[in-house]
Amino acid sequence: MCLAIPGKILNIRGEDPLERTGKIDFGGVLKDASLAYLPEAVVGDYVIVHVGFAISRVDEAEARQVFAYLQQMEDLSELTEGGA
Repeated sequence: MCLAIPGKILNIRGEDPLERTGKIDFGGVLKDASLAYLPEAVVGDYVIVHVGFAISRVDEAEARQVFAYLQQMEDLSELTEGGA
């Protein structure tokens, strides 16, 4: 199952809005994600990532809460198996 997972943008690469990518921290697991859908995203923002695309911004408290729920459900395997 593909989940949308919250993470924090650590850095952003690229100038073209359609080609911008960010290094996203998912609780210690780092993955790259496209920021094409969120041209307003900046370093430090928390975003929801689904199949490699950041699809929305969320506040830090909400991101931490969702991540905690996923940890409780033990449903973070996608992060280490090539998902997100």
